Amino acid sequence: MSIKIIADSGCDLTEDMKRGKNIKLVPLSLHLKDKTFVDDENLQIKEYIKEMAACEEPPKTSCPSPEDYMKHYEGRESIFVVTQSSHLSGSHNSALLGKNIFLEEAQDKFIHVFDSLSASVGETLIVRKINELSKLNLSELDIVDKVSNYIKEMKTFFLLESLDHLAKAGRISPIVAKVASVLSIKPIMCGDDGHIKLTEKVRGYKKAFLRLVDTIGEKGKNLEEKVLGIAHCNCIDRAIQFKEEVLKRYNFKDIIIVEMGGLSSTYADDGGIVIAF
Repeated sequence: MSIKIIADSGCDLTEDMKRGKNIKLVPLSLHLKDKTFVDDENLQIKEYIKEMAACEEPPKTSCPSPEDYMKHYEGRESIFVVTQSSHLSGSHNSALLGKNIFLEEAQDKFIHVFDSLSASVGETLIVRKINELSKLNLSELDIVDKVSNYIKEMKTFFLLESLDHLAKAGRISPIVAKVASVLSIKPIMCGDDGHIKLTEKVRGYKKAFLRLVDTIGEKGKNLEEKVLGIAHCNCIDRAIQFKEEVLKRYNFKDIIIVEMGGLSSTYADDGGIVIAF
């Protein structure tokens, strides 16, 4: 089957995925006060993180337009789209609206839009799963069914240095963020049906780091059949250390590490880690 996978720029790709010809990213826009950045391959992530830290106002983002998605719907391939959780961004609605408009003229075109109910490396794993299934001679609807089940079963966790950006962006309660800061608490967050929820509060980063490793065993099942994705914001050493700790305890089918793009970095902030499995 000839397919094209489209994802918003919340999907943090591996280097192999970036070289693939059938995966296209639709960028969001990132705003720091009066400056706008396009979240594409030209964005200098480390410079963006520095500017974000120096900016007095909270960062803001804007999702792609339906037209931005429609540009990628052209061609003969079957189209599979993966977006951030619809509870976190309007990207999903834009992709759906673009699909509906496009199909008014091309009614025989196959386009399916997945709500990842996740972000960052959660999207990455879904894109990887679609690619994997497309090589098994399955029908489009079979792929949709299997990927939908994969999304329902997937777990996403976040270990962040700070909750400030999530709070300022309205993703979590400012009260929760303030309490965490005052008490030097490192929060472990989780995806909860597409929302972000504080799942555990741990004093000190080292304890929180190891607690996140514990959580994999407590929440995961049949890990030998699954892939663990680790996304990091400007902290590759932490990501590698996390992988090493996981390998001591669990037998995942594979473990991948990705560097966060602009959108994921905006919310995870410097030093943040997101995992999904």
